Amino acid sequence: MRRKCEHRIIFIVSVFFLVFFGLSLNYFKLSYERKYVETARENSFVTINAGDSEGTIYDRNFTPLTNSVSKIIAVIVPDFVDFDEMCSIAVDKTSFIVNYNKGLPFAFECSKKCTDSAGVTFFEIPERYNENIAPHIIGYLSDGKGASGIEYAYEMLLRSGNMENSVTYSTDGFGHILIGEGKTVTRSKKQITGVVTTIDSDIQQICETAGKNAEKGAVVVSDVENGEILGLASFPDYDVQDISSALTDERSPMINRALYSYSVGSIFKLVTACEAMNCDFSGYMYNCTGSCNVFGQNFSCHKKDGHGVQSLTDAMTNSCNPYFISMSSCFDIPDFRNLAFSFGFGREIFLCAGMISSAGVLPTVDELLVPAELANFSFGQGKLTATPLQINQMTCAIANGGELAMLRLIRGVTIDGETVGNEKPLQKSRVMTEKNSKKLRELMISAVYDNENSNAVSEYVRTGAKTSTAQTGRFDENGEELCNAWVTGFFPADSPKYAVTVLVEDGGYGNDSAAPIFREIVDNMTEFS
Repeated sequence: MRRKCEHRIIFIVSVFFLVFFGLSLNYFKLSYERKYVETARENSFVTINAGDSEGTIYDRNFTPLTNSVSKIIAVIVPDFVDFDEMCSIAVDKTSFIVNYNKGLPFAFECSKKCTDSAGVTFFEIPERYNENIAPHIIGYLSDGKGASGIEYAYEMLLRSGNMENSVTYSTDGFGHILIGEGKTVTRSKKQITGVVTTIDSDIQQICETAGKNAEKGAVVVSDVENGEILGLASFPDYDVQDISSALTDERSPMINRALYSYSVGSIFKLVTACEAMNCDFSGYMYNCTGSCNVFGQNFSCHKKDGHGVQSLTDAMTNSCNPYFISMSSCFDIPDFRNLAFSFGFGREIFLCAGMISSAGVLPTVDELLVPAELANFSFGQGKLTATPLQINQMTCAIANGGELAMLRLIRGVTIDGETVGNEKPLQKSRVMTEKNSKKLRELMISAVYDNENSNAVSEYVRTGAKTSTAQTGRFDENGEELCNAWVTGFFPADSPKYAVTVLVEDGGYGNDSAAPIFREIVDNMTEFS
C-alpha cells in the first residue's frame, strides 16, 4: 500500500514539473515573440543605397577628370518585378540571379534605363573613375574616403552635401515590403561642385602615352610664364580600382616619382653657366685633355682623350665636366650656392595637402668649401639631388626671361562647373637677368642642334634642351653602375611656351632614354604651340 502511495506521489510531482516546464517554455516563447515584433516595428523601414554622387575633379578647361560618364543603377523588390525583363538588362546576370533568389530588395547595374514602377527605381550615378587618367594626381578612395592625391587633399569639398541616391520602403513586423504604402526616393543633385586643376587632359594623355616607354620615371610639362602644370605623370602608373595589385608590385607604382629627389647630373651645368655669366666668366676657355686633377682627386671626362679647347657653348654642347670643374673654382662659393637656392634647389614645392615634393639635397657652403665637393657640385653630382618638379621649375625661369614662377597644380574650386573661385595669385621671383636668360636659352638650343646625335630634335618645332646621365652609386648584378637619365627643355625655341622635363630612373644615358620621350611629347604638342 505504501509503495502504491509513493508511486502516486512521484507521478503527481512529475506531472507538476512537466506542466511548470511547459508554462515556462510558453512564457519565454511569448516574450521572445513580443521582443521580435517590437524590434520589427522599430525597424519598419528598409533603405537600399544605389550609390553616392561625389564632387568632380576638373582639368583647366572644366573637362571632368572624374564623374565623366554615368552608369544606370536599378533598385528592385523581387516579388514585384518581372524576372525576365530585369535579368535581360542586368550587366552582371550571375550576380543578379543570386540576389534575386534571396527575395530581398537590392541594387544592380543595368545596360539601359526603363520606366520606374512600384517595384523598380532607376538612377543615373556618376562613375568616379571611367578612365585611368592621372592616377598620381587624382589619387584614390579607401572605404569611401580620399586616401591620396586630390581625393585626399579636398576630401571635405568632394564628399560634402547631399550625395545619396536611395530608395526607402515600409515593412511589416516581419520585414516584408509593404509595396502598397509606396516608397521614398532620394536623388542627389548633379555634383558640379569640385576642384579645378591646372592640368590639360589632352596634354596629360600625351605625357602618359609617351612616358610608358620608361619602366620607372616621371614627366612634367608646364606653362613657362605662370608655372601651371599642364601634365604630370609618374611611371609605372597604377589602376585606382585595383589598389591591391599596386601594393604588391615590386616597382612601387603608387610612388609619385615627380615628387622624389634624384641625382641630377649635367642639367645642373645650366646653373653653373648662369653663375659664370653673373661673374662675367662667360668667355672662359679651357683645354680639356680628358681629365682634371683637384687637389689629388682625378675627375674624368666622358671623352677619354678630351674635347680640346672649349668655350662655354662648346662645353655645354659636349657636356664637358672638366670645363665646369675648372670654371667653378673661380666662383665665390656662397654666391654660387645662393644662386642654386634661388633656382629652387633645396626647397619643397607644395602642390596640395599630401602632395609636396621633396626639397632634395643642396650642399651647404661649408661642404662646398671642400674642393672635391665643389667640383662634383659644378656638374650636378656629389650630394646634390633634386626632383623633376624642381628641374622643370628651373627650366621655366630660363625660358621665360629669368623669373622663377612657382609651379602649381590647383587653380581653385568651383561651385557651378564654369567659373573658378579661391584662385591663388601667381608667385614669381627674378633669379637672373633677361640677358642671361637669353644666353642660357641659346646654350640649350646649341646643345640640341650642334650635337648631330641629339635625340631631342623635334620633327615639327625647334627646341632647346639639356640632357643628363646622373651617376647613382648603385650597381646592377653585372657590376655596371646604374644612372638616371634626364632631359629638360622648352619649345618653341624662339618664343618658349612650354617646359618639358623627363626622368627615366636607372635609364642610363639621357640622350638614349629620356630624349626620345621628350621628342615624342613635343611632337604631339605642336598643335598647342
